[in-house]
Amino acid sequence: MLNMVDMIEKHLAEVDLNLLVVLDVLLEERSVTRAATRLGRTQPAVSRSLGRLRSLLGDPLLVREGGGLVPTPRAAALAAPVRALLQDVVAQVLASDDFDPARAARRFTVATTDYVERVLLPRPLARIAREAPGCQIVLTHAPDPLAVAGDVDLLFTPLFAPGRQVRIRPLVDDTFVCVVRSDHPCLAQPAGLDLEAYLALPHLLVAPRGNPGSIVDDELAALGRTRHVAVQVPTFLSAPALVAASDLVWTLPQHLARALAAEARLATVPTPLPVPGFTVHLAWHERWQHDPGHAWLRRLLAEEGHVSA
Repeated sequence: MLNMVDMIEKHLAEVDLNLLVVLDVLLEERSVTRAATRLGRTQPAVSRSLGRLRSLLGDPLLVREGGGLVPTPRAAALAAPVRALLQDVVAQVLASDDFDPARAARRFTVATTDYVERVLLPRPLARIAREAPGCQIVLTHAPDPLAVAGDVDLLFTPLFAPGRQVRIRPLVDDTFVCVVRSDHPCLAQPAGLDLEAYLALPHLLVAPRGNPGSIVDDELAALGRTRHVAVQVPTFLSAPALVAASDLVWTLPQHLARALAAEARLATVPTPLPVPGFTVHLAWHERWQHDPGHAWLRRLLAEEGHVSA
C-alpha cells in the first residue's frame, strides 16, 4: 500500500483543491444533490468529481445505505485532515489581512460545555449578532477536552495546559457551592449544612461523560468519607428541576448556581468542605493565531465572556 508521500508524488498532476472541497462538502452533506447545491454546481459535475476522487484514492469513499450516503473508513479518516488543510489554505493564503465583522459571512465552531453556554456566552452571542450578523457560531461539545484542531476553532476548557501548539487565555475563575430547593429542611437547621448533614442527604451529580465520581468525591475520599449519589444526569439541563422537586443537594460552580437559583426554586448554601476552584480558559490552535477573523472573535469573547459581580 502506498504511503501518503508516495501517493502525493504519484498523483501530483491529478490533485487540485477543488476535488478536496468537493470531498469536504460530500462528507458533511452525505448527499450528491445537497453537495451540488452548496457548491453551486450541477449534480453530474459533483458525481464526476466523486468519481475522480475514487480513482485517485482507490476507495469508494461514499457508499449508498438506506436513503443516503455513508463514508467508508478511509473517507471518515480523511475528513478531519481535509477540513484542516482547507482551513489552512483559507487562513494562510486566501484570507484578507482585514476582517470586517459587519460584512463578514464566516462560520466559527466553538467547543463548549453546558456551563459555558449558560454562564459565559449569552452576552458574547448577543454582541456577535449585532456586530457580525452574517457570521454563524456553531456550538459543539468536543468529545476530547483538548481538541483544538480539525473542525474546532475555539475551545472553552478548565485545563490550563492543553498541549503543544495551543494558545490559551484565562477568562473567569469559579468556585463551588451547593443548591437545594428553597424550602429544604436543611435550611432551617441552626448549624446550616454542615458535613454530617451534607453526607446524610441524597446527592445529584452532573457527569457529562457518564463516569461516576467528581472533584467533590475526590475531596471526600481524602477525608475518608463518601456520599450517596442518588441521581446522575449527563447535562445541566434537567438538574435544576430535579433538585427543586426533591430533597437532593447539588454541588456545582458558583456562577452557574447564581444564574439557576434566580430562575428556579433553589437556594444557595456554602459547601461544608473545601473544594478547589477552577479557571475557564479559551484555547485555540497556533495556526489560527494570526487570522484576523479569529483574532476578532477571541477578543470579543475575552471582552464579553465574563461574569458580572
